[in-house]
Amino acid sequence: MTNFYRKYLGFCQNDIIMREKFIFLNFHFLGDSMKIAVIGAGTIGSAIAKALAEDGHEVVATRRQIEKGLWLEKFGVRLSSDNKAASKWADVVFLAIKPNKVREILEEIAEFIEKKLVISIAAGIPLAELKRFANARFVRAMPNIAVIVKESFTAYATELEGKDLATVEGLLGSFGKCLRVEEEHMNAITGLSGSGPAYVTVFLEGLIYGGLRAGLPRDVAKLASLQTLLGTAKLLMETEKHPAELREWVITPGGTTIDGIFELEEGKIRTALMKAVDAATKKSRLLSKKL
Repeated sequence: MTNFYRKYLGFCQNDIIMREKFIFLNFHFLGDSMKIAVIGAGTIGSAIAKALAEDGHEVVATRRQIEKGLWLEKFGVRLSSDNKAASKWADVVFLAIKPNKVREILEEIAEFIEKKLVISIAAGIPLAELKRFANARFVRAMPNIAVIVKESFTAYATELEGKDLATVEGLLGSFGKCLRVEEEHMNAITGLSGSGPAYVTVFLEGLIYGGLRAGLPRDVAKLASLQTLLGTAKLLMETEKHPAELREWVITPGGTTIDGIFELEEGKIRTALMKAVDAATKKSRLLSKKL
């Protein structure tokens, strides 16, 4: 990024209109990097914009109240409230919007995304529905909130191949781990890993409260719970063991763990988690019907 650009942004720090006019000038500060528009700079859209900018791409993120997203500028992300201008400028467009806004936004930007690569993370909206509203090269993806720390699991479905597929893998790889799946699995992915961080926080909160009930200081209970979850996940990833095998490593006859496991089984924790994934999956399927 040139000194001129930094000086200009500083000069216009309190002048949103002047800054928006500057954003879409044809400057190329980053060599061969892609020009990417993120439509919808909410929580996850902002995280996506930040990750892509940190990977060396030119990124413009849009939202109605852009002053709320100005913190992204320190990472090289430019802000705009103009979806059309951002889409026209970009090589690749991310749709980080709510499912009920998909039709409205696609109809708004359709002429500007003609034949462009468009990656939608709108839950529940299938490729066939996306294609109804615009003639673009669509990808349906589902990251999760862990994209904020670049540890998301992102599944995606697309009919694209070749160079486009390599581009998609490269972009989604900025968020953490990514995997191509058949589109029929995308609603289940939404119910499992898309919503999964919320389930995990409920489980973690239970562990922390358990520690508090046992007399641990709050900071100790929190750190012990978080590191236990992190370490267990890493152990399972690196050893490729089934969770049941790891559980057997911890349980000893007549020991403390088996009493804890007994209480978990009586509370039907596994059934509750399975029901949670199933309910979120069903909701994801319903979302496309509300377009």
